[in-house]
Order: sequence, then structure tokens, then C-alpha cells
Amino acid sequence: MSAHFNQATVIGVGLIGGSIAGVIKARGIAQTVVGVGRNKDNLEVAVRLGLIDRYSQDAKKGVIGSDLVVLCCPVGSFEQVAREIKPYLKDQAVVTDAGSVKGRLVEILEEIFYLKARYVPAHPIAGGERSGAEAADLKLFQGARCILTPTRHTDIQALEAVSDLWEAAGAKVERMDPFDHDRVFGMVSHLPHVAAYAMVGALTKMDGGEDAISYAAGGFKDFTRIAGSHPGMWRDICLLNAGNIKAALDVYIKSLEALRGLIEAGDGDALQAEFEKAKTIRQKIK
Repeated sequence: MSAHFNQATVIGVGLIGGSIAGVIKARGIAQTVVGVGRNKDNLEVAVRLGLIDRYSQDAKKGVIGSDLVVLCCPVGSFEQVAREIKPYLKDQAVVTDAGSVKGRLVEILEEIFYLKARYVPAHPIAGGERSGAEAADLKLFQGARCILTPTRHTDIQALEAVSDLWEAAGAKVERMDPFDHDRVFGMVSHLPHVAAYAMVGALTKMDGGEDAISYAAGGFKDFTRIAGSHPGMWRDICLLNAGNIKAALDVYIKSLEALRGLIEAGDGDALQAEFEKAKTIRQKIK
């Protein structure tokens, strides 16, 4: 681990933020770790668990003196938070994030931090349905992918420092273009979450669906598990990556309509063929 900071600030001390704050503190990546958030009780839990050294409920005060800042707040608040903290940042501080949307948002943050801080966009592919500092797990990122999405404006030394940070957390670091990132994750992450929310919503609209929920097990529980994720976070993701999610939904809806047509036609052979193709592809996912 080559990167070392005097002070790190993590804005948003939930599952992801609390976990990376704990890694930074446990691995000695920074001498002091400051947590920032709105919920005082949650921040005090983070101190008690040893994830952070101290906290502030004011992001502007929380970043003063830090040479590393990690944005782990809701991705929809990134732009506002970036504008708020910019005047208080240490010159040439490294700023990174854990947001699951990149694309145009990366360009906006680069414009905000230009000549003030060195911004490196990142997206650790880890998480869960639990939230808050109590959900933090220092092993959360071990073996997980972390996608860095640098641009031609990204400072090389800052990029290496952020790469070192996530490798210290146990992640497998990869690099991708910000807009390619949003297209890929619009298909493999954002679409499934929207589909899971839609599935639960559809059941409640079916005749007898509310009563049927008590019998839900196996397939329904597995398919809709991710609908237990934070609604506000997924609202932001849908709004920020709307174009890619809409394109993925269009194809998914056509696929559903095609299956409905085969069911209506009673075409068992065609149905089985479709299911066999899907099964083969699914078995390749590890």
C-alpha cells in the first residue's frame, strides 16, 4: 500500500461509506478519519465501532484539512455536495466517490473541482440491503470489483492513490470509460433493480396479489431481493442514468412480450428453447 494520507473524510457513513472508512482506519491509510453525515446517532455508532475518529454534520467543516475525501452520500447529491465543499478543500486534495452512475456526472464533478482538487471517479461493486454504520463490514470489498472511470483530465498520481485504496480494501480494480460504465451497468444492475421493484408492485395490483405475498418464497424472494434496497438511492440512479435504463427497459419489455406471445400460442417447444438459451447464459455468470 503506497498511498498514505494525513486525514481522510468520508461523506456518508452508511454501508459503503462506513466500510471504506473502517478500511482506511484499520489499514492506516490515513492518520485521522472524519465521518460526515446528517444523522448524529449513526455517526456516534461509527465512532463507537472504530470506523471513524470523529465526525461533523457539516460537510464544509468535515473536509477542512483532509487530503482525501470520499463521497459515499446518495449519488443524486454529489453535485450539490461538491459545490458546497469545494471552497473548503485542501488544495490538490484527492476526491473520489463510490457512486454507481458516472457518465455526464463525472464531467460535472471534474468541472467543479478543476484546479482545486484531483477527482478520481470510482464504483465499488459491492453492497447489500442493510444500511447505516452498523451494517459496515471491513471485508465487504474483498474479491469485489471496483471500477475506476478516469478521463483524460484525471491526475495520474491521484488515480494510482485511489487504485491503491481500493486494492487495500481487497477489491479487484478495473478501469472503464465513464459513459461505457453507465451503458453496461444500466443493463446488468440498474435494469434488474427496476424490474424487481416492478415485480413487487405488479403483485400488489393483481387480483388476490396482496394475499399471495404471504406465500412468496423461492423464486419470488430471490428475484425481488434487491427491491429491498434503498428507494432514494435507486430514484437517483434512475434519474441520472435515465437514457441507458430506458433503452434496456425497451428491450426487456419486448422480451417479456415475446414470451407472453409464446405462452398465448401454447408453443411449448419455443418456450423451452428460450428458457434453455437463458439457462446457458445464466450458468456462465459466476
